Amino acid sequence: MSKVDNKSESGVATREKQQIQEPSLYKVLLHNDDYTTMDFVIMVLETVFSKNVAEATRIMMNVHQQGIGIAGVYTRDIAETKVAVVHNIAHKNEFPLKCSLEKE
Repeated sequence: MSKVDNKSESGVATREKQQIQEPSLYKVLLHNDDYTTMDFVIMVLETVFSKNVAEATRIMMNVHQQGIGIAGVYTRDIAETKVAVVHNIAHKNEFPLKCSLEKE
């Protein structure tokens, strides 16, 4: 069995620094339409995105007035999952609510 020596030629122990890269973040966006109710959008924001009533209402008003609103910012896997959950809930409730993600 051989012994591993962590010392360099100068006798000082060295360690390579690993560069840790933060994962990319994605905005989850809700899009306005003429059929999805404001109450349903607020419910989605509360249940899927864990927003309180005031924050959910503010985001819903952005969607309503500006055509789009940011529901949250997440890593790619989480953002994709939230988009799929929103589409699933909307489909089950017969609303055409569109949700997408955009790299931040």
